[in-house]
Amino acid sequence: MSMRTCKMSQVVVIAIAVLLQQFTAGLCREETRSEMADVQKAFTEHEVVPDVVDAAPTELAKVSYPSGVSANGGNELTPTQVKDQPQIEWTVDDPSSYYTLFMVDPDAPNRAEPKFRSVCHWFVGNIPGTRIAEGDHRIAFVGSGPPQGSGLHRYIFLVYKQPAGKLDLSDAPRTSNRSRNNRLNFQHKSFVERYGLGPLVAGNFYRAQFDDYVPTLHAQLSSGTE
Repeated sequence: MSMRTCKMSQVVVIAIAVLLQQFTAGLCREETRSEMADVQKAFTEHEVVPDVVDAAPTELAKVSYPSGVSANGGNELTPTQVKDQPQIEWTVDDPSSYYTLFMVDPDAPNRAEPKFRSVCHWFVGNIPGTRIAEGDHRIAFVGSGPPQGSGLHRYIFLVYKQPAGKLDLSDAPRTSNRSRNNRLNFQHKSFVERYGLGPLVAGNFYRAQFDDYVPTLHAQLSSGTE
């Protein structure tokens, strides 16, 4: 093979590599746009926008439970399936970033008359990346406990970035998984404003209605005062 032919082959290989890279990047952008549209559609159709947030997040957080089920933009799960703390993942653009996670039920005691909107099921701040276990757990996780006959409730996960880095959350409420204190009429937006949280980078939700596990959870929440 001549030197000229060899150089031409190298040029062709480089050109093909560039085209493949551009094609792959285009596919990634298209997938991102499609995912954002799906998130927007789910949050709007189920009226999470505007009942809980003013705009949908750009990413659907991955919410996986030990029982094997996952939240998926409003799918119906049972309180028994979601009684244990889930694993949650989202895209982290900077490993040094901190995040705040909320889980709320805006439909208490029922969606038609939500006088307790919202009930806080989980509140964790200062999460390094997606390592929730290392965050500051202010309101401990509890599963879904919709009252009998109250229909489907929405259980919504919201992940906010902390632009200012690690925060002093010493004045935020702290509640165990044995208490209802600080859970009813929880206004997550007030915490977003107070601590300068944002943007809302990821979210997800499922729906659930009463099953046989709910009385067990209600008894648990009546067993403590802290």
